[in-house]
Amino acid sequence: MSPTQVIVVVLAVLVVAALVAVAVAAGRRRALKHRFGPEYDRVVTEQDSRTAAERELRDRERRHAELELTPLDPQARARYAAAWEELQVRFVDSPAETVGDADELVSRLIAERGYPTGDFPEQIAHLSVEHARTLTHYRDAHEIRLRNERGEASTEELRQAVVHYRTLFADLLGEEPVGQRPPAQRQPDSPQDATSR
Repeated sequence: MSPTQVIVVVLAVLVVAALVAVAVAAGRRRALKHRFGPEYDRVVTEQDSRTAAERELRDRERRHAELELTPLDPQARARYAAAWEELQVRFVDSPAETVGDADELVSRLIAERGYPTGDFPEQIAHLSVEHARTLTHYRDAHEIRLRNERGEASTEELRQAVVHYRTLFADLLGEEPVGQRPPAQRQPDSPQDATSR
């Protein structure tokens, strides 16, 4: 082989290797975007670069894989659904207290599934791997709960917090916590109506 042919072959190999590397990186990026959904964009915005964000998301996947997550058995699922229904009934009489109760119930469910429940940002990071599409609701509910503790949340905001908690709760539970009754049986001013809008 002549020196020119060797150079051409080496350049061709380098070009192919570069194309493969770009394709692999693009595939990883697509997989992360698909898995994390809106959380991908949030982390990219919070980090210094897309590379740092993707490193953070892969690290979340690694830490998540170390957890011993357990599915709920039917009895536990029924117990949580009943607790949520009771919580919604109490909302009409004591909305401020109910938001705190909703946070506690969601935290108990998170813990029973096997997720850590200490630090809120750490909790969000662990949940983001399988529940990324409902994390905005959880963040919003958490923020309203904090405003409620300072006495700054309106009743409408408290209602929204319960709706937000319900979204993550249903995702973790694997089903809607309270079945939908036919409209003819539903009372117009029922607590379920207050929190399902």
